[in-house]
Amino acid sequence: MDTTFLSEDIYPKVPKILNGLKYYPELTAPLMGKKLPKSKKVFDNSKVTDHHAIIPTGVPAHNLSDNEKKVYDLVALRFIAAFYPDCEISTTTVLGKVSDVDFKATGRQIVKPGWRVVFGADQKDPDAEPSEEEGVLPDFTEGESGPHTPLLKESWTQPPKPYTEATLLRAMETAGKLVDNDELRDALKENGIGRPSTRAAIIETLFKRNYIRKERKNLFPTLTGKELINTIHDELIKSAELTGLWEKKLRQIERGTYEARTFLDELKQMVNEVVMNVLSDQTLRSITIEDPTSKTSKVIGEKKKEKKARKPKAKAAKNTTAAKPVCPICHKGSILRGKNAYGCSEYRNGCNFRLDYATYGDNLSDEELINIIEKLQ
Repeated sequence: MDTTFLSEDIYPKVPKILNGLKYYPELTAPLMGKKLPKSKKVFDNSKVTDHHAIIPTGVPAHNLSDNEKKVYDLVALRFIAAFYPDCEISTTTVLGKVSDVDFKATGRQIVKPGWRVVFGADQKDPDAEPSEEEGVLPDFTEGESGPHTPLLKESWTQPPKPYTEATLLRAMETAGKLVDNDELRDALKENGIGRPSTRAAIIETLFKRNYIRKERKNLFPTLTGKELINTIHDELIKSAELTGLWEKKLRQIERGTYEARTFLDELKQMVNEVVMNVLSDQTLRSITIEDPTSKTSKVIGEKKKEKKARKPKAKAAKNTTAAKPVCPICHKGSILRGKNAYGCSEYRNGCNFRLDYATYGDNLSDEELINIIEKLQ
């Protein structure tokens, strides 16, 4: 599991590490020779599992490329800032009244910058709250009054901005914000969707499968991607809540308060229910497969019907002479041709026999089906 915490055995090594950060003497100087704070927000063994957060080694860095230096800066500055004082902010709230209408204004002002000095006036910590310096109010005296000129401002609400690759990665980290359930939101808060090592690969997979496209820096779903989502009727599968639910159970297993076998049984039951729901769903759905290199596209599902309609009559007549294949599982139903697989006509009564087109092809004769079924028995 990835973590942003350090184990407590790192604390004695901190002065030596700081001494090795030769690029930042003006930032490390105030910390040298002093007792460094040991905050639970930084050092917590209970939050460290596979490995602790990424930190500098203390070995002076040499011959870094421009990109390497930028990454090194991120790691080193974050490490240095962890030992600076807290940032102190003054919050002012002004309550006013005009006739019978109440007004409220809130402003913030940084009193002591603390760790913010590490990132400089023109830089921001990536995880800092947005622009706390904004909204500074003028001085007010309690009870003061005076004339005013009303100003009406007309504006329009703006739709959410499209994701970029950077903001989508961040959204995957903080996916818990999209979940209503408090317990599941807390489970996702520490984990999100994917891991730092896999999130970029997930996005790359969406590109390769032509589910999303990029316009300049912004990401948009393709028609294929939107139609794919619409074909999935089970909302839980499409929601971050499922990840939150699994993370919650895995955390309980880690603490010894939940049985791993129970979790596996629940997964099997869920998968079985989803598969049965899909098999029993007779809704006609199709997905448009777009070619990203051209403007052509094809519709999966409808085109197969056209191909079947053009089969030679002689072949169809030949198939009718063979006995109808009987389901090898329930021994009651006959084998039907579905949209993506051959299945049993008794699927509504619980039979889950299935032969995928991807494995066996979609144009088997009844005789060929019988031969395959006999080999499987």
